Amino acid sequence: MEWHTLDDPLEVLMKIWKALIPPLLGMTLALLPAPAGLAPHAWHYFALFAAVIAALVLEPLPGGAVGLLGLTIAVILARWVLFSPDQLAKPGFSASGAALTWGLSGFSNPTVWLIFGAFMFALAYEKTGLGRRIALALVKLMGRSTLTLGYAVLGADLLLAPFTPSNTARSGGTIFPVISHLPPLFDSKPNDPSMHRIGSYLMWVAISATCVTSTLFMTALAPNVLAVELVRKTVKVDLHWLPWMFAALPLCLLLLALVPLLSYWLERPSVKGGAEVPRWAAEELARMGGLTMKEVLLLVYVGGALALWIFGDAFINTTTVALLVIGMMLVTRVITWADMMQHKDAWNTYAWFATLVALADGLSRVGFIPWFANLVGQHLGGLSVMKALVVLLLVNFILHYLFASVTAHVTAVLPVLLAVGAAIPGMPVDRMALLLCLQLGIMGVITPYGTGPSPVYFGSGFLPGPLYWKLGTIFGVIYMGGFFLITVPWVMMIH
Repeated sequence: MEWHTLDDPLEVLMKIWKALIPPLLGMTLALLPAPAGLAPHAWHYFALFAAVIAALVLEPLPGGAVGLLGLTIAVILARWVLFSPDQLAKPGFSASGAALTWGLSGFSNPTVWLIFGAFMFALAYEKTGLGRRIALALVKLMGRSTLTLGYAVLGADLLLAPFTPSNTARSGGTIFPVISHLPPLFDSKPNDPSMHRIGSYLMWVAISATCVTSTLFMTALAPNVLAVELVRKTVKVDLHWLPWMFAALPLCLLLLALVPLLSYWLERPSVKGGAEVPRWAAEELARMGGLTMKEVLLLVYVGGALALWIFGDAFINTTTVALLVIGMMLVTRVITWADMMQHKDAWNTYAWFATLVALADGLSRVGFIPWFANLVGQHLGGLSVMKALVVLLLVNFILHYLFASVTAHVTAVLPVLLAVGAAIPGMPVDRMALLLCLQLGIMGVITPYGTGPSPVYFGSGFLPGPLYWKLGTIFGVIYMGGFFLITVPWVMMIH
């Protein structure tokens, strides 16, 4: 194949640099002497971990492939990056066997399986058509006014959120295909001044709403569940579904009430309403026909799962609940095994998160996290507990500008901030951990790449760059201001 038939030379050069930067970063760090107080093997592991995070940000390969490759390299180089000389000197110790056991530990992790299970719930919503039916029913019910249509978009996301850990699948895969049909009904076109008639408003409501629902429910965003596992491993704190929702509820309820209204004020649609939208939704629902038996069964299953997640934690594990529902869906053919095997996103996420759980655990295993926490803690030692907590929360939020993936952010930043906070005398570690996790959903609003569905709406043509950055900045300030004024005092009071 001739060179000119490939991508543009500049694009090829960028791809080469994206592939070279992570290993160059890792090798450069590894060649530097280990900082005082940190064992050489721990520094070498950090160098490898930094290379993995750089690759997750730059994406020369898909995230799952990056995680698997990084984990494999760590297992191969275990004698130099994972184990201390004292560990290697123990009689009968097998570095290769111990490294492989550690490397595969993420694949048996209950949290990783919970994420996978929730993806199967989302698959069932898609296969049965229940997700689309819910969205269309709300549009039919509330679509006569542009403002109430915004609340319908939000309501559809809210109803799907507890069982859809991929906000990309929920908002980008279910909500977006429905609302993308609405702007043409009012001659609102992408990348055109007419986008402000109604299209820009609808798209912004959708992306800003899914960021709120991603915070409200632990299972509404896959990195939430990953964060729960990292919290457990790093600071030995267990976070559960119902307390999470209870902690997020005051702010999220307020934001859910305000998001369509704020969007209506800030991105003023010139179309205020009309009968076209509910008429179109009614026609689409008529084509779907009545509820099928599979949809009814799915409603029963997700209702039972939600009840067990809320009330059954004392006698059945949340992951077991997810696996039980998957089994029932398979037995009653709500979904089939072939459907599960073909769900590439679910298996990709399973492999991705399994490797990241192990890699993040490695930072604690080699002693890097405690060392770094003590180092940073010395500089925060003069601050009061509340001031130190505010600094940690601000750092967590602002650093998200550097990440195009909440998962990469969680893996790279959360364990470090948890350890830093835990090293501060008097810090309420359980509340600090919960507050850091409750930022993960709302922080996605700030950039066109901040969370999974962001590029979908950014690429729709209704939210061009300047408009997206303006609204993202405004809503980021509102979300974070509300977080400090409402969520922080609320969590400190109830725990």
